Amino acid sequence: MTREEFEKIIAEEFLAVPEKFRRRMKNVVFLVEDEPLPETRKEEGLSDEETLFGLYTGVPATERGNFYGMGPTMPDTITIFKRPIEEESDGDEEEIRRHVRETVFHEVAHYLGMDEEEVASWEMKNK
Repeated sequence: MTREEFEKIIAEEFLAVPEKFRRRMKNVVFLVEDEPLPETRKEEGLSDEETLFGLYTGVPATERGNFYGMGPTMPDTITIFKRPIEEESDGDEEEIRRHVRETVFHEVAHYLGMDEEEVASWEMKNK
């Protein structure tokens, strides 16, 4: 799958996120990387057998104060890792789409301020 096709799936699956959550998203950008960098793997405590499908980096919406965004503020990022998703999906486009959808939901939940336990609960409700 080309990068452009993968990015299109991400854009389409972002639209599957309920409007009430998408509306709350400000100053965030989606990125596509082939796979997590060694530094990211180390920071996340991943073993050689583990990987990431996505990663949210930034200040969660629940932690932004009244002055957040005053002056120049770099956007938060949601990075989706193409190669691990493709490998897990055995190249099947519907499986790729499903993994992208789940990953987008997961990282948006982190953006909204949810921890891993809350994210897991939210994902179960929105499947």
